[in-house]
Amino acid sequence: MELRYEQVCKRFGASDALIDLDLHAPDGCFLVMLGPSGCGKTTALRLLAGLEEPTSGRMFIGHRDVTRLQPRDRDIAMVFQSYALYPHKTVAENIEYPLRIRGLSREGRRESVERVANMLSIDAYLGRYPRELSGGQRQRVALARAIVRQPQAFLMDEPLSNLDAQLRFQMRAELKRLQKTLGTTTVYVTHDQLEAMTMADLIAVLSAGRLQQLASPADIYARPANLFVASFCGSPPMNLLEGAVTGGRFQRGEGSIPVEKGTATERVLGFRPEHAQITIRGAPDSFAGEIYVVEPLGSETLVSVKVGDDRVNVRVWAGFEGQIGDQCGVRPDAGRVVLFEKESGQLIQGSTNGSSKQPGPSSVRESA
Repeated sequence: MELRYEQVCKRFGASDALIDLDLHAPDGCFLVMLGPSGCGKTTALRLLAGLEEPTSGRMFIGHRDVTRLQPRDRDIAMVFQSYALYPHKTVAENIEYPLRIRGLSREGRRESVERVANMLSIDAYLGRYPRELSGGQRQRVALARAIVRQPQAFLMDEPLSNLDAQLRFQMRAELKRLQKTLGTTTVYVTHDQLEAMTMADLIAVLSAGRLQQLASPADIYARPANLFVASFCGSPPMNLLEGAVTGGRFQRGEGSIPVEKGTATERVLGFRPEHAQITIRGAPDSFAGEIYVVEPLGSETLVSVKVGDDRVNVRVWAGFEGQIGDQCGVRPDAGRVVLFEKESGQLIQGSTNGSSKQPGPSSVRESA
């Protein structure tokens, strides 16, 4: 079932929590609302759930205008960060509770509970109480309780944030597979850009109550709409360097690289850590720098380089031998850089190559 926000605003006193939100999630879409604390993402979710009323604007689930409907009439299921399980009920009783409220027969409830519990691999725990379960098992019970209702949409508010890193990794994969199996439209709120990039069909990036970009993870990664999206999405985030464009080259300090044609104009150049190489200092189409720190990551190495007063990150091969303080150059792949207006922060030139092919390795001893 498709979901839509039309010019939705929400004010709390004198504060704008959400400003003119226009957003459309197609039927069956996994939409992630991503942004820092206080950006409005949870407010947007609570408005759709009916837990808050908008100051203005409308919301739709399918063709139904649900703006003023009670939560029970919206046919949605929510999964919370805190699990919200009944401690005095068994796993089976927690899962079947929505069906009991609907007046489903005992046999119907039992069959539905067993089917969903088997789907989430918690059928062995149906007789246990929440206190007897691990965090990952409790989260599966909360998901099962939402799924058993067969709602038109799932709303999830940071459901994995209480889990440790390994469990989050496992649950991300399970949630993504489960959502595709069920085909139910899902809105998922998180501040974790890794969750967003790995799980979403569409990402809505919010900041200060405003939608900054709505796009696929690949588009947000390759062509962020503005400097906020570029600096927030990615781990590490996009490298950003200020400079000027003159005669088709972006110039910064001792170096320059080819970009768009144009007159001397202040711009901000952006490139991802995997879309650059470490070269010798003074190599063509590079920026002069000094190695600030080297971080071995097992299968690769992350090298932080000081370029003037800024630091940029470059992904290189495992076993990189450069040392802190070495003089070097940083050569971005000219086909993958993006340019932003310095004053407005808006994208003006996107990457011409959206593939994920990695540049070849290089070192501080590479000849130009």
